[in-house]
Amino acid sequence: MIKKIGEKVMAEPIKFTQEELDQITKLRDDNTQKIGEFGSIELDILLANQRLEALDTAKEKLQKDYIDLQEQEKDLVKKLNEKYGAGQVDLTSGEFIPVK
Repeated sequence: MIKKIGEKVMAEPIKFTQEELDQITKLRDDNTQKIGEFGSIELDILLANQRLEALDTAKEKLQKDYIDLQEQEKDLVKKLNEKYGAGQVDLTSGEFIPVK
């Protein structure tokens, strides 16, 4: 049967079976779930990238600190060599053993 509403002609609605409604509902729900999972993955990626950036920053700082320590060690060895000459340090006894 056809109904006329205003200027539009509308066909009589056809009722879906319960099985068809269940299939449509399941597809809609599955799509919603997948969209949520995509969002979750994107958030995980964002957080992982932020963590990587923080690790890169920490690594750069540690590299700089390590280079600074190497410079300090080099300067100290130079000073001690100028004062005591070449030799070895025994940290346990606190003694300097000159090279003969």
